[in-house]
Amino acid sequence: MELFSTVRAGEWLPSDPDFLRGWLDDRIREIEGRSLETEELKPSVAALRDLINKDPKIYMLFHDMLWQLSHRETPTGYPQVKTVEQLLLLFNEAIQSAPEFNTSGLVGFPINAILNWAIGTQAGFAAFLDSEVNKALKNMLDEWSEYLTSDDSTYVLDAEPGHWFSKEALAAMPDFEKTFVCDPAAPHYGFTSWDDFFTRELREGARPVDTDPKTVTSAAESVPYRLARDIKLQDTFWLKGQPYALAYLLDSAHKGADEPDPKDFVGGTVYQAFLSALNYHRWHSPVDGTVKAVRNIPGTYYSQTPAALCDVAAPDLSQGYIAHLAARAVVYIEATQPAVGLMAFAAIGMAEVSSCEVTVQPGQQVKRGDQLGSFHYGGSTHCLVFKPGVKLDFVPDEFPGDRNILVNARVATLKP
Repeated sequence: MELFSTVRAGEWLPSDPDFLRGWLDDRIREIEGRSLETEELKPSVAALRDLINKDPKIYMLFHDMLWQLSHRETPTGYPQVKTVEQLLLLFNEAIQSAPEFNTSGLVGFPINAILNWAIGTQAGFAAFLDSEVNKALKNMLDEWSEYLTSDDSTYVLDAEPGHWFSKEALAAMPDFEKTFVCDPAAPHYGFTSWDDFFTRELREGARPVDTDPKTVTSAAESVPYRLARDIKLQDTFWLKGQPYALAYLLDSAHKGADEPDPKDFVGGTVYQAFLSALNYHRWHSPVDGTVKAVRNIPGTYYSQTPAALCDVAAPDLSQGYIAHLAARAVVYIEATQPAVGLMAFAAIGMAEVSSCEVTVQPGQQVKRGDQLGSFHYGGSTHCLVFKPGVKLDFVPDEFPGDRNILVNARVATLKP
């Protein structure tokens, strides 16, 4: 049995194509008249340029994905980004700025928006699976992260329109002062960088933990995306429906000696849910237990399922697919409750959101509600993986839905 949400959980990109077209047109106007020959590129963007120029395969794919797009009309009209030079100049600007707030679904994912249609082409599909391309993209995102952790990025943390403490932004984040550790009287509410704001902490008691020993709690503040049972070790995760394949979700090819075997979860259950950019982005243990193993898994950043084609909602629609390929972290926990036993929490990066910071160690005892780690920057997705024989009733009762389940709230109950 498999249940999944058809709503665009989190709405990474705006539902209004006019907004996307206007936003990208504005960015393109900013770089008009500039050239890669004269522009001072950030080191990571210069390295990506050099990679494209020196590798004939990558050169072909990057140019071809834009050429393929030029022959296809998209929901925003004909493609706006027409050349690799334009693409690199847009990247260069993007990683020198902080995400601004707006009321559409596009809340600070500029690179994903710039690439939105190109990644849906055949050439784009191949390009963003390439390991060298992904290394270059990781370096670019790491350089951007340095900016987002600096005080230069606080300029968007004020009450100006389009900034994160404007009237509109606070309306989208109700009870912000009561929910999160902050100081409204201080500049930027006391946050020292964009990343500091994004990884904000909860006030004590803001998200009470469901302590019923028969429950599994939500590991992240998120909207349910999919519930799948009887999971196989290998499956066609890249095709329509995106069935889960444990060998790739849990990366069995690079399993450590002390790490559980993904084969032990064959026939089990996967629950996946999505975090939007406005959500709280720290992860908390869904059970009482002992951390058995932890691993960060390198992966892709902008690959999406071919089934999504050039859909504006492709990142949302690709959540099952990217669970097997994207940069992610896995935390295995042996639950104190024998009816749950060994389970896995997988934090999965999406596009710009690729930094998965784990803050627990193997052997560490955790209570449900204890912090496991956090995402840095933007919305993302996560999975809970259970062994066969673990019988759980999941919330909401009528799955799927667009209900945001708060962290530490009940997400499932053990069946009698």
